Amino acid sequence: MSDAAVSMAEPGVLSLAGVLDYRSGPALRKQGKALVTACREPRLVLDCSAVEKSSSVGLSLLLGFMRDAQAAGKTWELRGIPEDMREIAGVYDLDEVLAG
Repeated sequence: MSDAAVSMAEPGVLSLAGVLDYRSGPALRKQGKALVTACREPRLVLDCSAVEKSSSVGLSLLLGFMRDAQAAGKTWELRGIPEDMREIAGVYDLDEVLAG
C-alpha cells in the first residue's frame, strides 16, 4: 500500500496522492482543510493526478475540500480525477458536481 498525502504543491494547487481509503481519510481531511484555510490564492485547484487508488473516501475528501474552498470565498476546479473516483461519483449522481 502506498502512503497517502495531501500538500499544497504550488500556491493554489492542493495535491492528493497515494491510496485514499478509510485508513488515510481522516488525517488527509484534517491536513487538507488546514491547507485550504491557509491558502491565500482566490482560486483553488484540487489535483488528483497522483492518486493511485480511491474508495468513496476520496470522493468525500474532494467534497469536503470544495466546501472548505467555498467557505473561504474561493472558486475551485478539479484536475486529474482518476477513473475509479469518476465511477463512484456516477453511482451517487455527483458527475455534475465534479464537472464544476
